[in-house]
Amino acid sequence: MRKDVRILLVGEPKVGKTSLIMSLVTEEFPDVVPYRAEEITIPADVTPERVPTHIVDYSEAEQTDEQLYQEITKANVICIVYAVNNKNSIEKVTSHWIPLINERTDKDSRIPLILVGNKSDLVEHSSMETILPIMNKYTEIETCVECSAKNLKNISELFYYAQKAVLHPTGPLYCPDLKEMKPACLRALTRIFKVSDLDNDGILNDNELNFFQRTCFNTPLAPQALEDVKNVVRKNLNDGVCDNGLTLKGFLFLHTLFIQRGRHETTWTVLRRFGYDDDLELHQDYLFPPLKIPPDCTTELNHNAYLFLQSIFDKHDKDRDCALSPEELKDLFEVFPYMPWGADVHNTVCTNDQGWITYQGYLSQWTLTTYLDVQRCLEYLGYLGYSIIAEQESQAASMTVTRDKKIDLQKKQTQRNVFRCNVFGAIGSGKSGFLQAFLGRNLMRQRTISEEHKSYYAISTAYVYGQEKYLLLHEVFPDFDFLSDAEMSCDVVCLLYDSSNPFSFEYCANVFKQYFMDSKTPCMLVASKTDLPEVKQLYAQTPLEFCRRHKMPPPQSYTCNTAAAPNRDIFIKLTTMAMYPHMTQADLKSSTFWLKASVGATVFVVLGFAMYRAMLRSR
Repeated sequence: MRKDVRILLVGEPKVGKTSLIMSLVTEEFPDVVPYRAEEITIPADVTPERVPTHIVDYSEAEQTDEQLYQEITKANVICIVYAVNNKNSIEKVTSHWIPLINERTDKDSRIPLILVGNKSDLVEHSSMETILPIMNKYTEIETCVECSAKNLKNISELFYYAQKAVLHPTGPLYCPDLKEMKPACLRALTRIFKVSDLDNDGILNDNELNFFQRTCFNTPLAPQALEDVKNVVRKNLNDGVCDNGLTLKGFLFLHTLFIQRGRHETTWTVLRRFGYDDDLELHQDYLFPPLKIPPDCTTELNHNAYLFLQSIFDKHDKDRDCALSPEELKDLFEVFPYMPWGADVHNTVCTNDQGWITYQGYLSQWTLTTYLDVQRCLEYLGYLGYSIIAEQESQAASMTVTRDKKIDLQKKQTQRNVFRCNVFGAIGSGKSGFLQAFLGRNLMRQRTISEEHKSYYAISTAYVYGQEKYLLLHEVFPDFDFLSDAEMSCDVVCLLYDSSNPFSFEYCANVFKQYFMDSKTPCMLVASKTDLPEVKQLYAQTPLEFCRRHKMPPPQSYTCNTAAAPNRDIFIKLTTMAMYPHMTQADLKSSTFWLKASVGATVFVVLGFAMYRAMLRSR
């Protein structure tokens, strides 16, 4: 909502503009009326909407046309005052004032107008018969008020309606000619309905309606009031109520009714609670709440955020197969203004045999977005209504900002759950295959991936000592002359070479010596394509000698050309190195160390899978 309201009074001389302002302020008719009242500010605590209100007078005798134009530009709402006993002042409303104001304002964002018929104490008849055709012709006119500055009739109401025209305008919501809501309003309310429909059955049941009522108006509806609302809908719509719950049609009908009956503030309260601004766009402050991230810190979703995302998955996984079909995924993202996930996501996270994103893959993609682009993740959570459904101040409450990596190294332990591994290797060394193997795809399955849908990231979980962690693999483009900060910044480095290509290892050795030899980032050398005949690497040292000289673990063999899903042990090792960068060379060489990590992971996977199946049955 606006932080203040600026009301401008214009009209012909002697119609009582200044008297209206002075009667409002002093609560009595002034004996002496100046040409023009000074600008006054009514404090927020004495206005109905709790918003400071500035009231500005205009005097043709004291101000130039240029000053008038400036005031029109600054105003949020303009009251055109006429005297009900002066036909000329009424005619000037359409012949002079409305055209003048429209010339000075943008056609797409007209300033709301209030027609004010002053001096009603001097006549016994109403001017409404003359004014109604004017109101019908000009949609920017919000309302008309007849009042009297002399006997204080409707003075407070006049300024209340002016304030309301700014804070709760009709224009963005409703088209009076068609007698229906405008498309932007329909889109916004449809999103609100879908966010509030917690079980995604297309109906707001009593619990959902009460949650919605509490969220927007801080009070639940009494059972009888709830029935009365549904009865109003039943009388007017055949399909507005279904299974004793409110359908989308019923929900939209209620808001149309509110607007038609002049209760715009009800609809605006709902819209603003769900993040919408005066143009019915989601407000930037709502989508991007402030979040401080110090250098060398990363961002992760916290426990409550994962619970929320799990509930969103459950809400849309209608067939309960623990995967989102294309239709289910489309339904999930209907509350977004665009489709946020492209085809490459299916090659970034785990999918089922049909290529649908699994439950694990779904959470992995959210984890990836949080790590790489936290602002985008905040935006996405805003579209889903996180702050409303989770009853938090903003999406920022969903984030954990990890501590500086230097502190982790000093304390020799980390609280982080997401670790980044940058994968380096010459062209043709098998980097893309390595990433896809992490997602459980062997070489045969990888061949079905089209080049245009290729992803340079892969993320999934790995288990180390019984702890579930996310490992994020990033394939670095082999441009040896330049590495960006992002390509240098990671928790572990994987140097991949093709064991069947004699020139492949040299690239890894050069990258290590130029960029990582003096860094504290642990590095692992991986010999890929070990299903093919191994050849001698044309380099001064063998890969094993190179590792010994630079105190790295020995080269690890790997292939994704397997009948079943490729072996995952190497990814557990990479995750372990990322979690414990302070490990000594002796630890890394110890088979007992790796065995403990792997056994712990296997036990945890089995237990975790059993627990998940049990949870699924309870759903």
